[in-house]
Amino acid sequence: MRRLLLLVGGIVFVDTMFFVALTPLLPDYAEDLNLSKAGAGLLSAAYALGALAGGIPGGLAVARYGARPTAIFGLLLVAVTTFVFALGDSIVVLDVSRFMQGVGSAFAWTAGLTWLITETEADRRGQMIGSAMAAAIVGALFGPVLGGIAAVVGMVAAFGGAGLIAVALMVWAALTPSPPRERPQPLRLLFSALRSRRVLLGIWFVVLPGMFFGVLAVLAPLRLEDLGWAAVAIGTLWLVTAGLEAIANPLVGRLSDRIGRFTPMRWSVLGGTIAAALLPWPNKAYLLALLVICGGVAFGSFWTPAMALLSDEAEHRGLEYAYVFALINLAWAPGQALGSSGGAHSPT
Repeated sequence: MRRLLLLVGGIVFVDTMFFVALTPLLPDYAEDLNLSKAGAGLLSAAYALGALAGGIPGGLAVARYGARPTAIFGLLLVAVTTFVFALGDSIVVLDVSRFMQGVGSAFAWTAGLTWLITETEADRRGQMIGSAMAAAIVGALFGPVLGGIAAVVGMVAAFGGAGLIAVALMVWAALTPSPPRERPQPLRLLFSALRSRRVLLGIWFVVLPGMFFGVLAVLAPLRLEDLGWAAVAIGTLWLVTAGLEAIANPLVGRLSDRIGRFTPMRWSVLGGTIAAALLPWPNKAYLLALLVICGGVAFGSFWTPAMALLSDEAEHRGLEYAYVFALINLAWAPGQALGSSGGAHSPT
């Protein structure tokens, strides 16, 4: 089980790393390719749009062909499109390769988490999901580092080397035993599950953090800059917040295994609501930074119990786990996009 957890942790690490790696490079791309704000925004959003487009097809692929073949295909797509992105010299190539990276990520993410949950006992499900989410958060921490390295040593060297990590994970997945494939379920069962209040609640708890982090990533740095913080200090704040999220998620997962999914969710909602309500008010940078940390940890703690709840409901309803994680992909991308858009158009 530890070997499988490390494999799935590697998959989600690579996915989130590539998602945020563009951030420090976007201004250079905008200048070199003479992109408008809309063009830069499309390049930034292409990965999430690809994940949205690949959500249901990824779930169907896992249900029909199994977790291991789908994970290998997703990683292959991520690796190939990463090499193409590194060599791209036109906005069309960059947009398309970034979009297909997101599609590959959706396939690999859905397959990896389905594989992990299928092999995990119900009373350890939250802990395993929390550990995988911690790996995803660490990947998000390394993404800007990869982008910064690319700015120094060149796109081909940095992204080509990172693409080799996806290739190595493909080989690892191919050598890892997987459970036997069962008869695939019809897609209508996925949509019928949306009539369940618990399923809808779990999905909502995936949408909410995406919206919150989308708004926070736009507004908080601008406000901190107004209050006198430099870019290094703001970046350090985000690093600390993400590090605390990575520590908190396995703990929250273990707690949800012991006392149920809803109690940690209620605590996270309470903490997140208080932090979000107070965020517009501080006139001191250190107070705002404290609220960013508290809000980030609270909303970051939504993911694990929500995903564990959806897994529980899938087991209860006899639904493919792959369909549940396809729903998670479909919920996360619009939440992130709406949050970023709302933050960008906020007058504050």
